[in-house]
Amino acid sequence: MAVHDVTASATGAEHPAPEAPAQSPPRRRRRNWRALEPLLWLGPATLLILTMVVWPIIEMIRTSLTKVSSTGLSEGFAGLRNYTDLFAEGDLPGVLLRTLVWVIGVVTVTILVSLALAQLLNASFPGRRLVRWAMIVPWASSVLMTALIWRWMLNNFYGVINRLLMDIGVLDAPVNWLAHPGQALAAMMGVAVFVSLPFTSFVLLAGLQSIPGEVYEAARVDGAGPVRAYLAITLPLLRPSLVVAAIINVINVFNSFPIIWAMTRGGPGFSTDTTTTYLYKLAFDNQSVGESAAMAVVNFGLVLAVVLVYLRVVRRQEDTA
Repeated sequence: MAVHDVTASATGAEHPAPEAPAQSPPRRRRRNWRALEPLLWLGPATLLILTMVVWPIIEMIRTSLTKVSSTGLSEGFAGLRNYTDLFAEGDLPGVLLRTLVWVIGVVTVTILVSLALAQLLNASFPGRRLVRWAMIVPWASSVLMTALIWRWMLNNFYGVINRLLMDIGVLDAPVNWLAHPGQALAAMMGVAVFVSLPFTSFVLLAGLQSIPGEVYEAARVDGAGPVRAYLAITLPLLRPSLVVAAIINVINVFNSFPIIWAMTRGGPGFSTDTTTTYLYKLAFDNQSVGESAAMAVVNFGLVLAVVLVYLRVVRRQEDTA
């Protein structure tokens, strides 16, 4: 026996290691079910996104490639005919340019004013809570109701704005603000800014409150004044909040329908239309459902392009900073 042990050790032979016991089927089944548990949480959200976002986009694209009669019946595949008819419309270039002015103007003014309002709401003063609650009112109110109220206020016969301007001597006679395209567009942009201010201000206020106070104390020790501290500390640290506020405002303003439709219905003619109201007119006034769907696809593509360009610029600024 001893000779066998010495020979085995001399030749380097070893006993094979015992094999791991195989998992029982119930245990393996429980592990598989545990791996699928996240789907129970992600499934409803995924289903909601597919139902409310992806499927309408697919239907929109499909309709834009379909010939649809004035009664709403599908008459087969139309190819790119709806797109060629759309880009042949003489009013489309003006609508696209006006939409660009509308989005850039409203979003820029909203961000600038909201920066000042957020700074004010972040300061300590008597009645600050009451002012914050008052800021929510335009946001909590119906956009359509707000637009109708402003339309009444701008009326040239009984509007309070004309009456106020005449009482203080600014105007000699009432002005029909919504009858002239330039004045009407400026008035609607003002209403859009008014509606957008609460949300944007509170997003930026949340960003301001997340900035540590020690950063400002260190800046004061280094001799930085209020303006330098705001430019060198506040704005850079507010960049994430600014990106969120800007993107959401771009999407909302780009697709804004109630303000324009309630105040001017895109008129006179198409002079105050944006892409959103224009596609509505194509569908219901001109009975061109396929062309309207093509306009919706173009509108969707423009929103994506603007957002992607903005994110690219912000990311490039962050890389160079």
